[in-house]
Amino acid sequence: MAVPTGVDVVVVGAGVSGLAAARALVHGGQRVVVLEARDRIGGRTWTDSALGVPVDLGASWIHGVDGNPLWALASSFGIDTVEFTVGSFQFDGRPIAWHGPSGTRLSPSAASSFVADLHTVDAALADVVASAPPPSTYAAAIDTVLRSLRWDGDPAARIREYAAHRSEDLCGAPVTVLDAHGLDEEHVAGDEVVFPGGYGQYAARLADGLDVRMSAVVQSVTQSDSGVVVGLADGSSIAAAHAVVTVPLGVLQAGDVTFDPPLSDPVTGAMGRLGMGAYDKVFLHFSTRFWGDDWVIRQQGSAGVDWHSWYDMSRVTGEPVLAALVGGSGARRLETLPDAMIVEEGVAALRRMFGAEAVPEPEASRITRWAEDPFARGSYSYLHVGASVDDHDLLGTPSGRVQLAGEATWGDDPATVHGALLSGLRAASRLLGTEVHASSLAAPLPVVPAVS
Repeated sequence: MAVPTGVDVVVVGAGVSGLAAARALVHGGQRVVVLEARDRIGGRTWTDSALGVPVDLGASWIHGVDGNPLWALASSFGIDTVEFTVGSFQFDGRPIAWHGPSGTRLSPSAASSFVADLHTVDAALADVVASAPPPSTYAAAIDTVLRSLRWDGDPAARIREYAAHRSEDLCGAPVTVLDAHGLDEEHVAGDEVVFPGGYGQYAARLADGLDVRMSAVVQSVTQSDSGVVVGLADGSSIAAAHAVVTVPLGVLQAGDVTFDPPLSDPVTGAMGRLGMGAYDKVFLHFSTRFWGDDWVIRQQGSAGVDWHSWYDMSRVTGEPVLAALVGGSGARRLETLPDAMIVEEGVAALRRMFGAEAVPEPEASRITRWAEDPFARGSYSYLHVGASVDDHDLLGTPSGRVQLAGEATWGDDPATVHGALLSGLRAASRLLGTEVHASSLAAPLPVVPAVS
């Protein structure tokens, strides 16, 4: 297998992980080609303006600005931010409107009592999770806490449904299949921020100056002692010394990219144990901001099974836009429905809380379907029951001249954009033989002759 002199590394995927790896490698003197299956860059960061204002159809938040490389890069890249600290399914600290099972808003005392219950459960949960015998689910850990507190009836029901929604929101997975340790890494430090101009600005800045080839659907990666050959769906191929593959976990699990020889046992083992969650967004653009000044609206009870959380995006867009965030089984159910039916369900859920006359028909809508997306096959990874907290990093174990990167391969903060970015830098550091820091990504790229 001959390796052309013009290509050192092929990066598969132009999401944040792949772009960060490619940019770091070019800074390190490597000649890099990025292959992207879509007709856009960004992967699961996707800023869209079909509603008339930018909204993020994929990732929305920097989860915890303290020590987060994305926070520092926001300033370096000139990206404006807005503080919006409710993105990790926090239950207090910012204005949240809690609505009881009937749809009526809870009184301040009732809401405070419920939040106090959540604090009590969270305080007991850490020890229960730490001692949970494997394999144990997050649902079982919650039940253990409730038994220890001798809670039953409505208080216990409200806690169980909150835990289910937390699992769906943070992991895109039902609480009954999330490992008890699945939320161990979800405690972020510092405020959270979102972007008036959209998360897609990061991909645009990272891609500036890179050789990114769109609509390049990779189907195979073949390696030998001398290099790798990446085969594309159109029958073409490109050879290089190394490959960094950043496609989502769901694409790997589906076998959409074949590896010859197969990836190493640690990688394939972790790939089989981890889960790929589904998490979708329903954006509704209204003529008026009928919901008031609350940042988040949450619905308890059966009416909130799929429509439990609405986020006031007017704080970001300047327009009256609400976003329903739906994960797990609810997201997969909605993806089977036509847009009109989803909008009808969402409006009915809002009218249950605010009244039929208060909620007009939306002027526009935008709905995501990440599980159906063939280049994502889900929203982000999670710790499926029976998986280990080490499996994310095992997934990033190099296999000869091929290594995987992406949020699913970063053990400290999986399912985050900064985890994706750091995993790309880890891959680049391995190939360059020296540690690469995120701060270096803001520097302009050197001029490199084009690779044919």
